[in-house]
Amino acid sequence: QVQLVESGGGLVQPGGSLRLSCAASGFTFSSYAMAWVRQAPGKGLEWVSAINAGTGLRKYADSVKGRFVIFRDNAKNTLYLQMNSLKPEDTAVYFCAKAPGPTFYSDYDHRGQGTQVTVSS
Repeated sequence: QVQLVESGGGLVQPGGSLRLSCAASGFTFSSYAMAWVRQAPGKGLEWVSAINAGTGLRKYADSVKGRFVIFRDNAKNTLYLQMNSLKPEDTAVYFCAKAPGPTFYSDYDHRGQGTQVTVSS
């Protein structure tokens, strides 16, 4: 079965960096678009970034564009999110998500358990 396990979250000061990882198993990782979504305290899920299979085309929410980089290592079945210049408003639980196909539109069919990112001084 599909498993997505996130890691790398933690407490970081404003302006700092973190790299999140998502170890995927149970499906052909290289054939599917992947994404990161987040949920801030008291708010709904927010799409953050996505990367397509094959082309590797990347997409970002305006709130993180220029600060976050999504990338994948198909040989290791792992998705990453490099987060730089972190802001307190980036505080959230970050989830790794699998799209139903090779191109990400707006939906996903599986999601991990999440990793907490807290940006605070």
